[in-house]
Amino acid sequence: MKIDLNSDMGEGFGPYRLCDDEAMLKIVSSANIACGFHGGDPDTMGRMVRLAKQNGVGIGAHPGLPDRPGFGRREIPFQADELRQQMLYQLGALMAIARAERVTVSHLSFHAAMGNMVNRDPVLADLMMDAIATVDANLVVFVTSGSEIEGAAKRAHLKTLALFLADRAYDAGGRLVARGLPGAVIKDEAAVRARVRKFLLDGSVETSDGGVIAMPARSILVHSDTPGALELAGIVRAEIEATGATLAPAAELAE
Repeated sequence: MKIDLNSDMGEGFGPYRLCDDEAMLKIVSSANIACGFHGGDPDTMGRMVRLAKQNGVGIGAHPGLPDRPGFGRREIPFQADELRQQMLYQLGALMAIARAERVTVSHLSFHAAMGNMVNRDPVLADLMMDAIATVDANLVVFVTSGSEIEGAAKRAHLKTLALFLADRAYDAGGRLVARGLPGAVIKDEAAVRARVRKFLLDGSVETSDGGVIAMPARSILVHSDTPGALELAGIVRAEIEATGATLAPAAELAE
């Protein structure tokens, strides 16, 4: 079996960094690169693209809301077309930087509040997916299984790859537990190891209330801003390899 391991990266700016991006790129198979709105800047984007190329890591755009102080996690009531233009602006910037390095952007993964807003509005989801398909019909969209984004991507004839978030808790309905609530972010190494092992062995995850739900996914995400992210990503990779699976970038696994 092949599986993708990805992380949201390059989310600092200037001299400020959230994690050791260089080390993380030696662990993951796909990188979701911040495009300058919630995090990142042109120099950081260029550095991340070059490092991803050196390490054979798939390059993805990670667009978010223009809310650097809130790290793109606070919703802002933009109109649908404003969100569309913001997403296209960020995607286009990363595509230009990647092309200058003679590599391509292979996937897109929405960040935080932007993703939440798209995921609960089918009209907005269709607008966003149609725009992505117009720019590059070969782009893979990271999704949550059964989500509005997944449905819209399929309607736009885009390939998708479903995610399992190793460091975030799920409720009984398969939704992420809201950040700020107890246990929403999972930082304990033993807990992450157990969750990933269960996911790899039987395709399920234990929920915040102690139940178990199916988790149909082919990609595992570790957030680079989770405390101890580098160690957690190493644990996830070790568990993947322990099952006999191999790592592969998103573009190889999308359906």
